[in-house]
Amino acid sequence: MSEQVILYQPPGRPWGAPNFSPFCIKLETYLRLAQWPYERKIASFRKAPKGKVPYIEIDGQFIGDSQLVIEYLEARRPAERRLDAGLSDSQRAVGHAMRRMLDEGLYFVLVYLRWVDERGWEAYRPAIGRIMGPFRHVLPLVRRAVRKASISQGTGRHSAEEVAAAGVADLRALSQIIGDHAWLLGDTRSSYDASAFAFIEAAAAFPVASPVRDYLLADARLTGYRQRVRAAIWSDLPVVS
Repeated sequence: MSEQVILYQPPGRPWGAPNFSPFCIKLETYLRLAQWPYERKIASFRKAPKGKVPYIEIDGQFIGDSQLVIEYLEARRPAERRLDAGLSDSQRAVGHAMRRMLDEGLYFVLVYLRWVDERGWEAYRPAIGRIMGPFRHVLPLVRRAVRKASISQGTGRHSAEEVAAAGVADLRALSQIIGDHAWLLGDTRSSYDASAFAFIEAAAAFPVASPVRDYLLADARLTGYRQRVRAAIWSDLPVVS
């Protein structure tokens, strides 16, 4: 049974970040934290097991959804070699709640800031268009679908101020969890650091001012955490101040 992973995701390191998608950042960060050997390849949505990115191939098997991939890979290793082996039940509970907050809350704020907000869209459109290549002409249709999905999900029904307030509240809670820890839950890394770093990085790297980004960049715990994780496992990215 091989440990070699092929990671499928969109190409590039936009704005000095590991990827456009926080979920792609999350999964690649986990692979680095857990020291899984991996190779990056450009994703094909036609081959994606769940029709979205990221996904992996291991031992000839394709697995989709960043969280399901992480859980699958953790389970493949002996208990003592798992990234979360040293966590207490309390730490796991906090990590789980934090991850769900980011995956199911802050993510939709970031979608709003990129796809719905006009200033965000002006910056996001050329970047995502380069990835879509010859299919960039359908971007207006994709944006329309994303905006409709945002309304259906609920975030798109709120004012820009209300959306920003929700995002800031999530970041404030994340900052409190980090506190004075070296990593999210203490002095040692865990799989939950992949989620925390991914969303901090995705919000901070996107080059458009917003109350969400402004709050993050002004919070010493969030920016310090971002710098520590980058220094520890993302030293191949540009240094951030």
